[in-house]
Formats: sequence, structure tokens, C-alpha cells
Amino acid sequence: MARAGGRANISRAAVLVTGLTAISTLLGFVRDVVIAAVFGAGAALDAYLVAQGLMNIVLGLIAYAMARAATPVIAREAAKEKDGCAGHPGFDVAITMTMVVLGIGGVVMGVFARPVTAVIAPGFDGGQADTAAHLTRIVLIATVLIAGTDLLASLSQAHGRFAWSSLQGVPFNVIMIGAAALFGPQYGITALAVGFVVGSGARLLLQLPPLRSLGTKVRPRVNLRDPGFREIARLVPALLVGSAIGNINTLVDRAVGSTLDEGAITALSYGWRLVNLPETLLIASLLVPLYPALSASAGNMTEVKRLVGRGLSVTVTVLVPLCLILAIASRPLAELTFGRGAFSADDIDATATAVLWYTPALLALGCRQVIVSASYAIGDSRAPVLVAVFAMIINVAGDILLAPIMGIAGIALATSASLGGAALANGWLLHRRHGGLDLRASTGLLVRAAGLAVISGGAGYGLLALLADGPALITVGAVGLAVCGLYAVGLILLRAPERLLPFEMVRAARAR
Repeated sequence: MARAGGRANISRAAVLVTGLTAISTLLGFVRDVVIAAVFGAGAALDAYLVAQGLMNIVLGLIAYAMARAATPVIAREAAKEKDGCAGHPGFDVAITMTMVVLGIGGVVMGVFARPVTAVIAPGFDGGQADTAAHLTRIVLIATVLIAGTDLLASLSQAHGRFAWSSLQGVPFNVIMIGAAALFGPQYGITALAVGFVVGSGARLLLQLPPLRSLGTKVRPRVNLRDPGFREIARLVPALLVGSAIGNINTLVDRAVGSTLDEGAITALSYGWRLVNLPETLLIASLLVPLYPALSASAGNMTEVKRLVGRGLSVTVTVLVPLCLILAIASRPLAELTFGRGAFSADDIDATATAVLWYTPALLALGCRQVIVSASYAIGDSRAPVLVAVFAMIINVAGDILLAPIMGIAGIALATSASLGGAALANGWLLHRRHGGLDLRASTGLLVRAAGLAVISGGAGYGLLALLADGPALITVGAVGLAVCGLYAVGLILLRAPERLLPFEMVRAARAR
């Protein structure tokens, strides 16, 4: 197997994953646009989003943590393979135990869906709470399907196979679009919940072809003493806490949102979707090949530091101008994306408010993802968990204190503050405990980004004022071109090292 940390290997994989993920992500955006047009930002969609949050309690506590814990172990085993994949008994035990635990957890959660809904959405009235409980019992069926998808995808990615996992959103989103557009008008919000389950099954089926090509057979095993499983299990508790904290933050956001005006939960969710799109499309795509590479290089801190620096350079260079565009053009962006059908002008304004105050979280989230991936890859799970607890306290306190004063803006600001604090704390700990972050280079990167943001952002605001009454598409396009153009010119004039990143990605694409 080629050296996982090689620059060319990671660049090529990142280009492949980004391209394929773009297809899934854009379909996901079409899905949200269709859902917004059919249902609007009202009580029914709020209830559906709360139901998804309940499902994520079960899913996020186990499935994500197990998949992330399995990746470093499998990547090291795969790096030693010479004559094909002979199987991974530890992974077999991990997926078997995950399916059993999630199956039991889903049944228990379904039985107690109504009282749990009353706790996590205290602002719902009786009818809306009943709807949320009904939808929860449906979407909980998908927990086992999604967990299987995540684990099988981690197995393929550890062997350098990224294509099929990057495309898993395609069948899911196509099915969800059909459920909303074809069945939503007749069967209401229940059509979305059923579509979610069917789409999750399609995602799982899409993970089977790469396993077949590898010759890997996954078998049920319950040998809890297997060395591979025990290594995976040692990483799970910290990852479990980390993923649980993330889900708790979302649940608290929606619980507090349920006490605001009807549709607030939907506005927050759609605002976050707009803000998180660049991170999902670009930065998360980079981390798919970067995480196994970091894991395979865990014994070489010089290589880890190089990989972290490269990941941060891509993250900051890509996300800073996009953050500016989101903040400056939040209103026309929300109008352009969701402003049709049942989605009213008030819904657009509420979503734009969420976008504006969520924007700082985008850059913080991207940087934190790179740094935390490095910490997990080298076996330090304690630091990210401690920071996650710290961030959760900031988020919960911010929600409670700011929502009554600022409404939707207060909830979004609390999220941005918590993620910003987490990114800084994780970076400092990675540097202090392991020497895995070059503080001087990272500081220079951020200083350059801040200076260019002031100049390009000022130009963007000026254009927004000139085009305030123009069509949303023209306004967004003009602001985007001005901000990105000036930012790129600034990088060239400063001869910043990150100015070469686009050319490296193009060369990687040609080589691919």
C-alpha cells in the first residue's frame, strides 16, 4: 500500500472526494429547497427536525464514535497488507456490537418518544408534540441503517477507497426529494420520515461494492477480547462523549428554539445548512483522506505537523472569503435559496438572521475539524473531549442568556462562540502536548487572512449597498466575485504560501 501520508495521494483523494461529494451535497441542497417550498418554516417541519434530533441521540452516541475509532486501527492494519485484505476481525466485532446496541436503544427510545419529546421541545403544544413523537418512532428505524453505512464507509476509506462513500448522499437525497415533492402534499410530514428511512437503506446498499472489490468479508463476531476490537473500544469512550456533546448542543438549541416563534427551529436549521455547506463540500471532503493519512503517520510528528499545517491552510484560504460572502449577502442568499412556495418573506428574514450570526462558526468548525482529527489520529482523545465539554457549557449558557434577548440571533451567536473557543483551545493543546501544530505558521496564516478579509469585505459591503434593490442572484454573484477576486489578488501580492493551493489541486486532478 502506498504511503498514506504522501502529499500527492492526499491531494488526489481530496479532489476525488470533493468532486463526488459535490454531487451529493448539491442534491442535498435541492432536497432542502423542495422541502422548504412544500412545508414552509412551520410547526410540522419544526416537529420533524426535533424527531431527527431524538434519533441522533441514539445514533450520535454510538455509531459515529465507533466509526471514527475504527478508522485509525484499520488504516494501520491496511498499511501492512501485501496480498489483499484478509479481513479485520476487530472491525467485525465492532459492527456486530454496534448493531445490537443501536437496535435495543432504538426500541427503547421509540417506547418513550412522547415524554422525551416533551423534555427536549418544551415549547411544543400537545398536537405538535404528538406529531414529533410519531415522526421519531419512524426515523428511529434508520439508526441501524445509518450506523452500518458509517462503519462500512470507514472500512473502505481506511483502504483508500473513497468514491462510493462520497456518493452515498445521491440515492438518499433523490428519495427524499421524491418523498417531499410527490408524497408530501398528500401524506404531509410523515412522507419525509418514511423517505428518510428508505433513503438510509439506499445509502447502506451503496457501501457494498467497494467491499466486494477489496474481497473483504464482514462477519458477525462477538469476541470482545479480540485485540483489534479492544484497541477500537479504547478510543470509543472519548469519541462517544465528544459526539454526544455535539448532539446535546443541537438539542439545547432546538429546545430553546421551541420557545420562540413558530418556525424558529426550521430557520435555525436552514441557516446552518447554508453556512455549513462549504465545510461539508470542501473541508469535510479534505478530511476524508486526511484522517487515515494522519493515523498512518501517527509515529512521525514532523509529518503530522506538516499534514495539519496543510489542512489548516486549505481550510482558512477557502473558508474566509466564503464566510465574508455569507455574512454580507445573507438576506439575498436566503431569498435565492429558499424564497419560493410556502417559504414566506418572514421565513427568509429569520433564516438570513441565522446565517449572519452562524457565519463565524464556519471557520471555527473547519479549523477545529483538522486539529481534532490530528489529536484522535495520534491517540489523544482526552484533550478534544475536555474542550468539547468546555464548548458545550458556552453554548448552553449562551442559548439560555441570549435567546430571550436576541431570539434566533442569540442561539446562533452562542454556537459561533462555543465553536470559536473550541478551535482555539484544541489548537493550543495539540501544540502544547504533542508539538503537532506550528504556531508561528498558523498565526501568520490567520493574520494574512484577517487583513485580506477587511479589504475584500469592505468591497463586498459597498457592492451590497449599490445593489440593495437588485435581483438576489445578481447581488450574490457580484458580492461573491468581488470578495473572492480581491482575496485572491491579495494572496498573490503578499506572495502567501497558500496562493499555490489551487494549482496543486489542479495538478492533482489531472494526475487523477
